[in-house]
Amino acid sequence: MNTNKHTELANHAWSVADLLRGDYKQSDYGKVILPFTVLRRLECVLKPTRGKVLETVEKYRNRDLDPDTFLRKASGHRFYNTTPLTLKSIVADSSHVARNLTQYIGGFSPNAYEVLERYDFAQQIKKLDGANLLYKVTSTFADLDLRPEVVDNHQMGYIFEELIRRFAEQSNETAGEHFTPREVIELMVNLLIAPDDEALSKPGVIRRVLDPACGTGGMLSAAYEHITTMNADATVEVYGQELNPESWAICRSDLMIKDQDPDNIKFGNSFSDDGHYRRTFHYLLANPPFGVEWKKVKEDVEGDLEQLGENSRFWPALPRINDGSLLFLQHMLSKMNSVEDGGGRVAIVFNGSPLFTGAAGSGESQIRQHILENDWLEAVVALPDQLFYNTGISTYFWILTNRKSPDYKGKVVLLDAREYWQKMRKSLGDKRKYVASDQIAEITRLYAEALQVAKDENHPLHGKVKVFENDDFGYRRITVERPLKLRFEFTEEILASLGEAKQIQKLDDPEQFVAALRPLLGQTWWKKTEAWLALKDAIVAAGLTWPTGAAFNKALRDAIGVRDPEGEVQIAKGETEPDPELRDYENVPLDQDVEDYLEREVLPHVPDAWIDHTKTKIGYEIPFTRHFYVYEPPRPLAEIDAELKALEAEIQELLGEVTE
Repeated sequence: MNTNKHTELANHAWSVADLLRGDYKQSDYGKVILPFTVLRRLECVLKPTRGKVLETVEKYRNRDLDPDTFLRKASGHRFYNTTPLTLKSIVADSSHVARNLTQYIGGFSPNAYEVLERYDFAQQIKKLDGANLLYKVTSTFADLDLRPEVVDNHQMGYIFEELIRRFAEQSNETAGEHFTPREVIELMVNLLIAPDDEALSKPGVIRRVLDPACGTGGMLSAAYEHITTMNADATVEVYGQELNPESWAICRSDLMIKDQDPDNIKFGNSFSDDGHYRRTFHYLLANPPFGVEWKKVKEDVEGDLEQLGENSRFWPALPRINDGSLLFLQHMLSKMNSVEDGGGRVAIVFNGSPLFTGAAGSGESQIRQHILENDWLEAVVALPDQLFYNTGISTYFWILTNRKSPDYKGKVVLLDAREYWQKMRKSLGDKRKYVASDQIAEITRLYAEALQVAKDENHPLHGKVKVFENDDFGYRRITVERPLKLRFEFTEEILASLGEAKQIQKLDDPEQFVAALRPLLGQTWWKKTEAWLALKDAIVAAGLTWPTGAAFNKALRDAIGVRDPEGEVQIAKGETEPDPELRDYENVPLDQDVEDYLEREVLPHVPDAWIDHTKTKIGYEIPFTRHFYVYEPPRPLAEIDAELKALEAEIQELLGEVTE
């Protein structure tokens, strides 16, 4: 089926929106259109064996056993419908559409009924009937031709995603909640599975695939098709979990239609309710929502980490609360097959944030450190922007595995595929670009040959690939201190500030204390001892007692001490006291000695600086853009000037035409 055909069918289903306008909010159109589309697809799939199923129903009607197994066998699928009804026959009896449609839905096998129930279909039937719309809506879908011989499962996925994309636009969903274009999925699956071509071609191979944010199941379908195309005898079991009920229902129905186990698709939040507890997988892939907070599951996630420690899915740390992207990756890494069981591979779509967000010691940095120190990160691939329907931001593939080939041990590939795109003839939301088939093939080849291309400076694509050691992304965040240098003086402003200090206010007579110091106005001391001697003399001369204690001395110094590069270096507990205002931080690569760095980069400019080693932290980040930055010199001024003059002449000419 060509693109025009699937668009035509999606338009047919979408035409119901015209009927719903006024009685439904735009954001609620999907609650009607999606379940009816699923219902019609299930009906079309079951049509060839409908008679056989009805015969089986009669055969086992009065027998004391569960006919489920026999009914599945009769239908040729993992689901069935035990009624003689169809959407055509339902609309033919226009007086009883609601009753018959409810009966029809109730006749589906439990696994199919659960899918339709997730849409709250019974409530929609009641609402449509009350608005006198049920007959018209049902009639529209009764005419929708979704037979498998006309619309295969792959194209059916396009129809579902096109409908969901339109609903997402109507609902103004957040930019991170988007559906993955098929060409992006194809490329992602290629990079995930390509290194295993030889292993997957062996007879009797079994592979388990998980998408913990599976949406409508596009990635699972692509992985299934990729493996079975390579080896028709391969057994591929797909698993998923989805939080959105509509998407979950579509994915589950898709598996039923493909004769796979729909129970493998779990409903719920992967963080708080792991639907695949203790199960591991050969391949894991996901396109989780970007920049979405995980506050709702905060208690569950933190509890998991606190209680299980190193055995937690979220070991060793958690990202900031307003972006749960890295939580998905941690969840997936915990579900890779063990190395003893053949290991696993992971592919995930991220925006730029997980590459560098979070300073040394932050949760994000600790997660990156954990991944790199375990040598799991195989590659990061930069994609073109404007590839997704609901967001135009730049995105990246992260490819990870716990079974790197010997050549990749201790290494990470960065691959720049940002220029591999074609402009779409017509934009789909924010999607204005796509990756063409030949470009997918070239990126896949480049990925496979990355190590060789990076070594060969004469290779035409050498600039697209860079290879780093794991430690190259690590650094020490050192704290560079400089001494606190003060002079001491008395001004009206300083005297007023001293009078307001808490430690002075605690004295028996703070006003008399401040007044005793007033004769010192205008004086300056370059040594603390000289200043304190003058202050004590003034207090004693006024017949007052000089207060004691560290808190008082600090308050006094904070009030009369003035930072001055020529001032006295302050000593505390026998050591030079650092000046917090002059404190600086430097990131030093792990392979460099920090003292050598200080001597080379810092001391020539500030000779009195030192490193406070107690504050040093280890950090990890992947500055992808920096590694591929190419300097472009500014245009010559003469060229810019000539262009401006040409524009001025053109404007003058246009103005002349107007005045004529």
